[in-house]
Amino acid sequence: MRSIGSRLFLILTLTTGLVWLSAVVWIFLSTRAEVEHVLDARLMEAGRMVSSLLVSQDIDASPNKPIAAPLPLKVHSSYDRQLSCQIWSLQGTLISRSGGAPEQKLSDQMDGFSNTIIDGERWRVFAVQNPALGVRVLIGDNMRIRDGLVNDVIRGLLLPALLILPALAALIWLSIRRGLAPLNAIARDLSARHASDLQPLRSVDTPKEITPVVQSLNGLFARVAGLRERERNFTAFAAHELRTPLAGLKTQAQVALASDDRAIRDQALRQIVVGVDRTGRLVRQLLDIAEAESGGERERAGSFSPADTIRSIMGELATGKVSITVSPALEGVRLDIDPGVFRLAARNLIENAVNHSPPGGAVVCGLVEEEGRMNIAIEDEGPGIPADELPRVTERFFRGRNKAPVGSGLGLAIVELALSRAGCRLELLNRRDRGLAAMMVIPSSSVAGTAR
Repeated sequence: MRSIGSRLFLILTLTTGLVWLSAVVWIFLSTRAEVEHVLDARLMEAGRMVSSLLVSQDIDASPNKPIAAPLPLKVHSSYDRQLSCQIWSLQGTLISRSGGAPEQKLSDQMDGFSNTIIDGERWRVFAVQNPALGVRVLIGDNMRIRDGLVNDVIRGLLLPALLILPALAALIWLSIRRGLAPLNAIARDLSARHASDLQPLRSVDTPKEITPVVQSLNGLFARVAGLRERERNFTAFAAHELRTPLAGLKTQAQVALASDDRAIRDQALRQIVVGVDRTGRLVRQLLDIAEAESGGERERAGSFSPADTIRSIMGELATGKVSITVSPALEGVRLDIDPGVFRLAARNLIENAVNHSPPGGAVVCGLVEEEGRMNIAIEDEGPGIPADELPRVTERFFRGRNKAPVGSGLGLAIVELALSRAGCRLELLNRRDRGLAAMMVIPSSSVAGTAR
C-alpha cells in the first residue's frame, strides 16, 4: 500500500475498531452481569414478599384449603417480566400457584437460588422456607423470557454503537484528508513548477511536522541551484581557458606560415608546442575533475604503496629542471583507499609543485605522522601562497598573484575533490623559509600498515 492516507485510514480504522469492539464486549458482559444481578434481586424480593404475606395471613396457606384455579394469563409485552409463584407445604403438597406457573415443582432446593429445567424450559428459582407455617415459597423466572429481556437491553446498547461505526470511519477519513492537505499542497506546488524553478517553498502556516520536509527540500533546491551556478561558471571559464590557447596556436601557426625567417618559424613552432602542452594539460584536468565529480564506485584492489605511486608520477613529470625525491619515511607505508583517486590527487600536487619551483629547485614527497592521522606532504621551493589567498586557492579557475605560466587554476580544486571522495582532506601551509607544503591528510583507519 503506497498511499499514506490509505495506510493511516486502515491503521486508525483497525485500531479504533479493536478498541470499540473491546468496549462493546466489556459493555455486553458487564451489562449482562448487572441485569442478571438486578433480576435475581427482584426474584429474591418477590419470594420474601410472598413469605411475609403468608406470615401476616394476607394469604391463606392452610394445607387443607383446596387449590385455587390459576388466573388466566394476560398478554405481556416484550418488556414485561412474568414471575411464577408456587406455595408448597413442607410435606410436598402444592398449596397454591400463580397463573402461568407450571404444576410441577419449580425446584427441590429448600432455600436460596437454583436452576431447573421443566418441560424443556429453563427456570431460575428462589426458594424461601417458613418452618413456622410449614410451607416453602418458590418464585421462578423463565430463562427464555429473562434472556429476551437481557438481549433487548444489550441490543439497545449495541445498536447505536454499530450505527456510529460508519460515521466514525467517515470522520477518520475526513480527518486524514484534512491532516494531509499541507503535503498535497506541497505536491501540487512541486508538480506545477518548471524544471529551472529552484525557488524555496513557502513555509507560511506549514505544520511543524512538515517543516523539516520543507526545510530539507529548500536546502536541496539551494544545493542544486549552487551546483548549476558552478556548472555555468565552469563551462564559461573552461571555454575562456580553451579559447585563449587555441587563439594563440592559430596566431603562431599563421606567423610560421607567413615568415620566411627560419628563426621566426622555429620560435613560432616552439610556442605552438607550449600552447599544445598547456591546452592538453587543461583538457586533462577538465577530464580529471569530471571523473572526480562523477562519484562512481570503483573496484577496490586492496592496499597499495603511495611511494611506488609517487615514483611512477615522477617518471611522467621528470623534466630535469626540478628534482623530485621520495622521503625514506614513505617506504613501507600502505594505504587502504582508492589508488586511482590517490594518484589523481598526488599527480596534481606534484605537478603544481614542479611548475611553481624555480629551476634547480627540489620537490620532496615526505611523511608527517600525527596522532590519529598520517600526512603525506608535497613540499616545493616556490613562492608559496599569500595568506589572504589560502581560503580561495581550491576554487576552480582561481589563479593568485603567484600563478605559474602554464597553470589553469584547476589543480588544487581537483585535489580537494579527489581527497574528499577518499575520506581524506587537503591542508596547505606556507613553509617558514620558502615554498609551500601541500599535505594529504589520511585518517588512521585508511592506513593499512607502516614499516618501522
